[in-house]
Amino acid sequence: MTSVASNSPLFTLTTPLYYVNDVPHVGSAYTTMAADALGRFKRLQGYSVLLITGTDEHGLKIQRAAKSTECEPQAHCDRIVAQFIELWKRLNINYDRFSRTTAPSHKAIVEEFFQRVWGKGDIYLSQQTGWYCVSCEEFKEERDLIHEKYCPIHTQKQVEWRDEQNYFFRLSRYQSQLEALYQAQPDFIQPEARRNEVLNFVSQGLQDFSISRVNVDWGFPVPADPNHTLYVWFDALLGYITPLLDPESEPNLANALSNRWPINLHLIGKDILRFHAVYWPAMLMSAELPTPERIFGHGFLTKEGRKMGKTEGNTLNPFQLVDQFGADAVRYYFLKEIEFGQDGDYREDRFINTLNADIANDLGNLLNRTLGMAHKYFAGYVPQGLQPSGSYQDNPLPEMGARLKERVTRAYDTLAFSKACSEILAIAQACNKYIDDQAPWALYKQGKLDRLQEVLYSVLESVRLAAYFLSPIVPGISSAIYQQLGYGVDFDNLVNCLEVAPFKDHSCWGVLPVGQVLAKPQPIFQRLESSALDGSHSE
Repeated sequence: MTSVASNSPLFTLTTPLYYVNDVPHVGSAYTTMAADALGRFKRLQGYSVLLITGTDEHGLKIQRAAKSTECEPQAHCDRIVAQFIELWKRLNINYDRFSRTTAPSHKAIVEEFFQRVWGKGDIYLSQQTGWYCVSCEEFKEERDLIHEKYCPIHTQKQVEWRDEQNYFFRLSRYQSQLEALYQAQPDFIQPEARRNEVLNFVSQGLQDFSISRVNVDWGFPVPADPNHTLYVWFDALLGYITPLLDPESEPNLANALSNRWPINLHLIGKDILRFHAVYWPAMLMSAELPTPERIFGHGFLTKEGRKMGKTEGNTLNPFQLVDQFGADAVRYYFLKEIEFGQDGDYREDRFINTLNADIANDLGNLLNRTLGMAHKYFAGYVPQGLQPSGSYQDNPLPEMGARLKERVTRAYDTLAFSKACSEILAIAQACNKYIDDQAPWALYKQGKLDRLQEVLYSVLESVRLAAYFLSPIVPGISSAIYQQLGYGVDFDNLVNCLEVAPFKDHSCWGVLPVGQVLAKPQPIFQRLESSALDGSHSE
């Protein structure tokens, strides 16, 4: 969505292709917010970013969901897809391509890929018997089932017995190649706990898996045998390749893979790790295509310490959440308060306390009172506070600001969003202490205007730097801060921002121009109160 120089480095990342058996839930929003934050940060760094999201629309589960509402599967998919697109809009998701597995171009890609794998002799017909979870679209080992044959993931769903002929992919043929991949690229699967899960699974010996179903109408026919329908995962994983096509290009693998393959990063939930870290690279190896660079499996979300779900009566509606608190508040809480890669919990009291402490108090009040003093003491202009390098005395802010870029970049690049927020908030907290220690009001009364200018400039510049690095997570709040500091900047329109020469180096300390006109201080974020939980809050 941004224009960058033709020689800019490329960065391509994906969310999962979300299953459309039901409306989007907060877990889907969580992955997508993380992907969007990383994509925005890479754009700030000057990368040409392509963020792919989308929907997986075939399979028995969707066929049954459509039947339960007495509509055709395609109409059901269209209705649910519209909800995903609407939620991404409300959450301010800056995606570039939306992949749908029902798209005609996707069918052409799937058929060509199938023929490649078929030509390698990696697909064969055999009998499939076993326990099948429709919700997972996966056969389960009996030892993994919980009481009365329930799925260990969908604990309210009983598995179903299957005894049918399917086409199989020779996954077992690629065990040694997969193990070599994991050894050669230690960062291929992240975080470390997810990598260890995959290594343990593969070490037990890989078994071929079925890639077709019978008695399922909703999906692509197997090119070699139209009586079978391609298994949803063989179809869906290729949905990461289809959106790489330029809109005007003929839908074939050569065109899709010509520019941005392999994908730099797949962001997924840990429940679909095996498909992405084992099945997917093996399929690509069979088709003689490069494998993705990195797969990151994040944890599950709970609410008030309990598993979320309709059957449990414990849901969290992402539409209501963003309508109550605003997109920035929702994005900040989930990326700051939950360590990405670990399981995390949503609690309303913690949500309110976090936003009030970090954004309304540490950052918002800091900007408000500092701008107020700049208007009172220096007529609303950025004061002369720049000093020759190394000449600051008793002022920790320039050194903290100079180190911030390296620290925050490391955090974003490792998907440590919580760490990035903590590093950024640390400079805001240091600013508040610095103001209390220096007492600018007393400096003014004592006529120490040079010192006063340095104090106010250092704080204003620190707040600017914090807003810049927070912009991937809270673009609206960061834009409001920048605008009060006198910039015509909208972090949702990086096309303009990145083409303005002074904006290119905003990751460094000392950028705020002396003499720039400051806006009147306004709250950047209204404090949340418990009474706001009735839905009346708007950011």
